[in-house]
Amino acid sequence: MKKYFAELLGTFVLTLMGCGAAVFAGIGLGTTGFGVTTLGVAFAFGLAVVAMAYTIGNISGCHINPAITTGVWASGRMSGKEALGYMLFQVIGAFCASAVIYFLVHSGNEAGLSAVFNNTTTTGANSYLPGNLVPAFVAEFIFTFIFVLVALATTDEKKGAGKFAGLAIGLALVLVHIVCIPITGTSVNPARSIGPAIFAAIEGNCTPISQIWLFIVAPILGALLSAIVWGALGNSKKEIAE
Repeated sequence: MKKYFAELLGTFVLTLMGCGAAVFAGIGLGTTGFGVTTLGVAFAFGLAVVAMAYTIGNISGCHINPAITTGVWASGRMSGKEALGYMLFQVIGAFCASAVIYFLVHSGNEAGLSAVFNNTTTTGANSYLPGNLVPAFVAEFIFTFIFVLVALATTDEKKGAGKFAGLAIGLALVLVHIVCIPITGTSVNPARSIGPAIFAAIEGNCTPISQIWLFIVAPILGALLSAIVWGALGNSKKEIAE
């Protein structure tokens, strides 16, 4: 259970910091914002990963993302049962963080504030504009592939980056966000998308929840491809954990 709780906590922090930066950068508490731009949001997500990597990495491996867990499982580094447990607690962590953001937005004078990105809401939910399904799917697929590939490579026992893995993974997430935010708000993480989408629906905006399938399917497929590619590059599979 320590591993599962660590994943819950890590995903909570990632979603709270990343989506929180996206939401409050746009809201600005009734002003024009505090200067947190796309780059700032990108670093919020990336730095959250770095912080959690060195906090819970030795406990659970700090996946905090169902896509990374999928890649790790597909690479033979963990059992299917444990992977499903990781994913469940990651979603719970993202849900709890989204609840906190929702409370912060709606508990004071900021209720009913307008959307931040494209069609997203004050929850930081992912979405894509009408007619952009194909570029959104391709973007989430490719950028998840790149992100998970970095995670698999840098955490490999024999060929990995050792103590620098957390830094490399966090910076990779920054790069992904810089490019992908204008397209989908950047998910590459189904848990991070599910939590905010639920609260977007509570606000009355059902667009994110109706599009949630893309932010689950595309990242999972991208993660599976990353496991195949890293395997082809010489990553030795470990025995599946019992």
